This record gives sequence, C-alpha cells and structure tokens, in this order.
Amino acid sequence: MKKPKVLVLFYSMYGHISLMAEAVAEGARNEGALVDIKRIPETLPEEVLKKMGASAARETMKDFPEAMPEDLQEYDAVIWGVPTRFGGAAAQVRAFLDRTGVLWQKGSLVGKIGSVFTSTATQHGGQETTLISMHISLLHHGNILVGLPYTEKRQMTLAEISGGSPYGASTITGGDGKRMPSANELELARFQGRHVAKIAKKLAEG
Repeated sequence: MKKPKVLVLFYSMYGHISLMAEAVAEGARNEGALVDIKRIPETLPEEVLKKMGASAARETMKDFPEAMPEDLQEYDAVIWGVPTRFGGAAAQVRAFLDRTGVLWQKGSLVGKIGSVFTSTATQHGGQETTLISMHISLLHHGNILVGLPYTEKRQMTLAEISGGSPYGASTITGGDGKRMPSANELELARFQGRHVAKIAKKLAEG
C-alpha cells in the first residue's frame, strides 16, 4: 500500500507554531504517512527580528529546511502552520503564497489535501478568520480542505482555556508570547495530523 506524502509547512516567529508543527507531524507519522517538516522563509531583516525579541526562537528553527513553492507539488497533502496577524495570515505566509502562481497556472495542486493550524495572542484574536482566509487561498489551488472534526472532543473542553475549532487546531500564546502550546492543544494538532494522513491514504487507494 502506498504511503501518503505529507508536508507540514510552517512559519513561526516565536516558536509556538513550530511546536504545533512537530505535533502535527507526529500525528501524521503515527498514521503511517511519510512526513517532512519545512519552514516558510523569513522576510524580515535580522535587525528587526532582534528588536522584536524573535532572534533566539528563530535560531531553534534552523534545523528545519526552508521550503520553495515548487516543493508543494511533491506531496499528497500540505498542512500549513500559520500565525495570525490582525485576523489574517502572517505576511511571510502571504508572500510565500504569492510565489505559487506558476503552480496555480499549471494546476499542480488540484486534488491535493490542504489543511491549516494557527496561533493567536488572545482567545478571540482571529483564529477562525485566519484559518478560513487560508482555506480560500487553498481552494483557489483546487485543494481538498481538511479541518478538525468534532469527533476530536478535546476542542470542546470547558475545563481550560484552549485553542481548537472545526477549521483547524490552534494555540493561544498570550499577549507577551510566554504561553506555549498546552497539552490539550498539542493533542488537537496530533489529531489533525492523523486525520489528514487517514484521508490522504484513502485518496491514494483510489
């Protein structure tokens, strides 16, 4: 049986999304997928990142190779890790998407799975708008969208503050960025990775 190829593609400034990306990848691997993790290139100069206090976190991500737009066509599914900026995707992600025009012209991503997870500073800081706006872009590429179904009961917890929605896994960072993904949020991410891999496997079987 063919193992589906899954790319976890993320941008992370302070390390929250990179932790979620590793959990998503773990879930997909546990479902038997062949998984790569790649990062979206930075667009800000180093001196700006230093002023934003992001340099140390960026150093920890250098183990992940940078992605090129043409990489996307090599996979059965791409799971995007996208931090929120003012209710939408971070500019680095939008810049990367803007470079996929040739893939769009060729229809290279039509019929592939697209899925998204995100982070926000606050509980109501635009998680769902970011996920849905990314879905619109993926639909332009002809992707088959996969979210986080309510069979994953952890997203309905009222016992703690937690990310999660039917559109995708998410985490809340706190205004100062000190809150890292909780155990519950990491489980949501693992579930999403497994869920995408299961569907990719079914599509590969025809």
